[in-house]
Amino acid sequence: MEKITAKLGAALYVCWGLLHFTAAYGVYKLAQNSPATMAQGRLMQTAFYLAAFAATAIVLALTLNWRSDRLGFWVNGVMVGIADIPFILFVLTPGYAPWWPGLLGPVLWIAAFSITGIARMGAY
Repeated sequence: MEKITAKLGAALYVCWGLLHFTAAYGVYKLAQNSPATMAQGRLMQTAFYLAAFAATAIVLALTLNWRSDRLGFWVNGVMVGIADIPFILFVLTPGYAPWWPGLLGPVLWIAAFSITGIARMGAY
């Protein structure tokens, strides 16, 4: 059962990563439609960060979370949290994006972190 739970948690992290590739592309397109100013550069930087977080989450999920690795559990959980918490605080809470589907990323993160945690508990 632990192996299935670990794979499910890893799959949720992969879904989180794919969602954030989509978000990165959206921010990139927003930057492309902005005037060439510092704000455009920061939007491009944000798009890059989102894509980097997404790629890292997917790689960690498929290499470490898939086999219920302890380091993978902590690194992916904390890293994805570092990506999602500012989004909740600075985009969702002020109302710059709608709560739904805006909460989809944080919901996937909490679900992935919880399920990989359950898999880790089964490893003991």
